[in-house]
Amino acid sequence: MNERKRLRQAPAHPVYNSCTLYRIEERGLAVIQQRFDSETKSTWWSEVDPWITDALYLHPDFREYFEMRAGTCTDGLYPTVTVRQIMWALKMKPIQKERWETVFDRRDI
Repeated sequence: MNERKRLRQAPAHPVYNSCTLYRIEERGLAVIQQRFDSETKSTWWSEVDPWITDALYLHPDFREYFEMRAGTCTDGLYPTVTVRQIMWALKMKPIQKERWETVFDRRDI
């Protein structure tokens, strides 16, 4: 079973409360995108923009990337990557970087 969906994680992840989950059989890969609230000047991580969801999944190299990074659910969570990490790996044109964006200095989130 292959599926793409927006998911609210049940157990609290230290970085995000919702993500876009790509799942193939028992393995899954959570993808997150950073958001910004201009009123409070705060950022948070959540699911990716709808137009990116299919672009990632239908990319010719998606399955290979998925096989390298996906895993089984552990404590209610799947391995997680940022939308920038996956777009970079698939050599896709990245979304515009904003001044307020932060990055992870490690591969695993």
